Amino acid sequence: DAFSLTCSSGSTPSVPHSSSILAFLRSRGRSNSSNHPVLSLAGSQLIGYDLRKGEPLMKIAHREVLSGGVGTGRALNSGQIVCLDVSETNDRDNDVKVATGWVDGSVRVFSLDPKEMARFTSSGSSDDASQNGLVHSLLQGNSNFLGISEEFACKEPLLLNGHGSSPVQFVVFDKNKGSVGRLASAGSDGVVILWDVVAETGLFRLLGHRGPVTGISFICPTGSSTSMDGLVTSGADGLVKVWDLNGQCCVQTLTGHRGSVGCLDCSILCPPGEASINTSSSDDTDNKKKWRLVTGCEDGQVRVWSVEDLDTGNTSEEKELTDNDEVFRYVGSLQPPANFSSSSNEGIASIHFHHNGQYVGVCRANDRMIEVYAARSEAEAQKKRRRRLRRRREKQSVAANAAEKGKGKKRGLLDDPESDEEQDKAGSKEEQLAETSPDMVKAMDEFEFCGTIRASHKIRGFAFAPVLERGGGIRVVVALATNALEVHSLPKPSKNTQIAVTSEKVSALDMYGHPTGIRSVSLSSEDSMACTVSKNVVKIWNVSSRSCLRSIAAASGDNISCYCLCAAFLPGNMHVVLGTREGHLMLIDVASGDIVYREENAHDGAIWSLDIRQPSPGQETMSLVTGSADKTVKFFEVESQEGENSRHPMLVHARTLQMSDDVMCVRFSHSTDPTKRLVFVASLDSTIKVFFDDSLKFFLSLYGHKLPVLSFDSSDDDTILASGGADKSIKIFGLDFGDTHRTLYGHKDSITDLRFVKRTHNFFTCSKDSTVRFWDGDRFQQILLLNGHASEVCSLAVSRTGAFVLSGGMDRQVRVWERTKDIVFLDEERERELEEVFDKVDGSKRDENTSDVLLQAQKDGDEGLDADDETDEKPQSEAAVKQSILSVSAGDRIMEAVELADEESKEIAAFKKLQEDKSGDNRRAPNPMLFGMDPSQYVLWVLRSVKSVDLEQSLLVLPLKHVERLMHYLILLLRAGKGVELCAKISVFLIKAHQAQIVANRTMMAPLRELQTLVRMRTTEIRDTAGFNIAAMRVIARIANEKKNERINYEEKSMTDIWAGLGKA
Repeated sequence: DAFSLTCSSGSTPSVPHSSSILAFLRSRGRSNSSNHPVLSLAGSQLIGYDLRKGEPLMKIAHREVLSGGVGTGRALNSGQIVCLDVSETNDRDNDVKVATGWVDGSVRVFSLDPKEMARFTSSGSSDDASQNGLVHSLLQGNSNFLGISEEFACKEPLLLNGHGSSPVQFVVFDKNKGSVGRLASAGSDGVVILWDVVAETGLFRLLGHRGPVTGISFICPTGSSTSMDGLVTSGADGLVKVWDLNGQCCVQTLTGHRGSVGCLDCSILCPPGEASINTSSSDDTDNKKKWRLVTGCEDGQVRVWSVEDLDTGNTSEEKELTDNDEVFRYVGSLQPPANFSSSSNEGIASIHFHHNGQYVGVCRANDRMIEVYAARSEAEAQKKRRRRLRRRREKQSVAANAAEKGKGKKRGLLDDPESDEEQDKAGSKEEQLAETSPDMVKAMDEFEFCGTIRASHKIRGFAFAPVLERGGGIRVVVALATNALEVHSLPKPSKNTQIAVTSEKVSALDMYGHPTGIRSVSLSSEDSMACTVSKNVVKIWNVSSRSCLRSIAAASGDNISCYCLCAAFLPGNMHVVLGTREGHLMLIDVASGDIVYREENAHDGAIWSLDIRQPSPGQETMSLVTGSADKTVKFFEVESQEGENSRHPMLVHARTLQMSDDVMCVRFSHSTDPTKRLVFVASLDSTIKVFFDDSLKFFLSLYGHKLPVLSFDSSDDDTILASGGADKSIKIFGLDFGDTHRTLYGHKDSITDLRFVKRTHNFFTCSKDSTVRFWDGDRFQQILLLNGHASEVCSLAVSRTGAFVLSGGMDRQVRVWERTKDIVFLDEERERELEEVFDKVDGSKRDENTSDVLLQAQKDGDEGLDADDETDEKPQSEAAVKQSILSVSAGDRIMEAVELADEESKEIAAFKKLQEDKSGDNRRAPNPMLFGMDPSQYVLWVLRSVKSVDLEQSLLVLPLKHVERLMHYLILLLRAGKGVELCAKISVFLIKAHQAQIVANRTMMAPLRELQTLVRMRTTEIRDTAGFNIAAMRVIARIANEKKNERINYEEKSMTDIWAGLGKA
């Protein structure tokens, strides 16, 4: 599990920014309800928040496929989510699909059934995990809202691979009516892939962008006789492309953007009151839907494009002015008022339409404001157009009069153009827009600036709430760069006033995340609470429920914020001690969340480390040791305060140990005997010095590191000490003589923290390479490699029983690693690492080799292709396929199944021949390798076990010999009528992929004819059966609708059978 993340967008440089980071869970069946949870990215999972209560409702996550699941301690996926989108459902009984794009190039689609949605949006107590859907541990059955934790662990999402290793920056569902299960995804490699979620396969990919794709939107403009199934994409190459999905080609490229296009959105304008105006309007073009495309560019301009009429029956004058091949036409840009102050030089980061089409929001990069524009009605737009044209004519007349008066005057360089040609040239752009627009309406005629939304910090993304407020206002959820969410309400501006409206902040969700990277993590003695510190914020967490108990701002006595570096719980778990970069020590009361004591200027430099000495038997005093950059190690005694604060402790300076260099880390040994207790000090000279605690006499000097030691820890029996430093190595020392037992290598960057597991010689390490590793200190081997953090890991905290480990890093999340009862085999772990390396190497290649198989098969089949006919033009679309480890292993399983089936068929034929010669028992024992199934049934079972996404890739792995045998078993299955849909799909794909080889082989002609007949016959039977069932269900629904209002007399013994007579000729 992981927590301390509210919104992870832009938290790490390895995860690219996307404008689609927030989404509301909504369905058309309950659009009137205002209780819509909002989904936010949280590292490797999605978290849904209830905006009314300001609390998390649910978590959506999955386990890794290649890591072995729960058994290896890696239940939560180690990747990072970049973008998300939620589908709309027409009925409450349909599942809600949540699509996510990941940094490793995969697309995962989660499905939420209506029961889960009802539990998520229920008004019950949020403390009950069975009601709100929060899953904190896959090892505890009580914490799962489904009742069985294994059910959640096995509930895998739909995995779609097609982008290679490039991150997926945008995913969007087709929400137009009539389209079911279509999903488009775009990556940083400039490839757009269209997926069929229902069939669980990729349709095709679109090639055309030379840089990352930054936005996608489906369009479905219609004319009186024609319609278009289109897709609009924007890229960092400064181009906006319009694609025809039926023809799989680009029909228009929108140019004119000065720089990369950062975002886009397309929607149908539905201004308030336009339905009544269109009803009374006599113009037929007004009754059509007005599609508008809004693009945001790096130059800070927000351009608006309108969809041309697809009807070919326009007038001859309109045909001359417009080009029928163009789909979009530029109508102008959105301009804020003159008195509006914003960072207009910044590029546009995100643009979103409201769900009802009445509002559009524009957010600039590195800005705290969102500009909101409202759509005008048709009458207001025409009124605005007439007013604009009237002012333009007045300005032209004034300019003409001034030109006539100033003909005899000397003309300077800064004067206005004098000739008519220069005047026409100066205003050519505006006139050209007016001439190319049939209705003479510009962008600012249709949109008006209605207000701004001001957030407290920089905005990473936003989303409109799907329901309007009372009075026509809108509500916007904003994701901030400080790992927080804010909810703003923008009231509807009144018609009488022309002043722009400013939003009001309704609530803020900043309790569940750190604004900056986590520097230290510590656990209480009973492992029930955890303390995490960042730049100037301290948070106390409940480990079992992952809820934030306290959030405290660390400040000195003068209310100056302090940079926290380390923290620890005092014995009793009632107070937490903090060490800051300014050299202050602070004590925080966990119950009240107040700073009860400050030891200001305890050190002259930054306090890098502190440790608590547990009291010895018979002693009640507690001691605290701190190491600072001022080259001193100071010891403090914990005593009670006097007066009113007698229940709170205080720190009293007792001793000081002067060092020759800056102190990087300091620790106490675990011995309870005061005469044997040691103090370990790591300094900037790359050595660890050991002192006796009672007398501070020097004991040992541990050396061997080439760079300074950043962390170390000793075992419970104080026999060995393990240290990790900036030289990426781990050294294990013996504390008897200070000798080096072994040097371990594995991390790729500096080791930031090291912790031993209690009563063992096993220890955990974390590093700046964003990994956590588990080591065996006796056998000197690495046991586990734990991936999950997106940035450097700074601190570790191990529970007293070793049941779980907490790791916190600069990606602002705390990961929980739980120990399971499964056995870890080191050889299997090495094999998994090799598989991951192979997958990375394979994913780094282009997908051209896999998709060109089908294209090459088509070229081989074309005889008589001349060299003059070949062109250098690259195709605009290709097959959406990608080879991976899963597809290769699935192909191996299919080949093994075909070979086993062939051997079993030969043995069955030999057995039958033997029984014909000798009369006896004709029964033969089934083959356990085939699970007692027939050869053809076993092949079908293996084919069904392959996922639909990996099926085509696994079939491409098969050699031609196995393809011929597989087609033989497909014929046997079609004869028996088993697996007709799957067999027909595989047959068509194999013939397309191996067309040239199959046609050249004359022995395959007879099986091909039979296969063609069987596929046509069986698919016709399935179609007829489905049609008959649909017609029967319609009749049943009609009869039930007729009978539902009749009153039934239950006292009568004879009841009417409504099903009587159905199905009879």
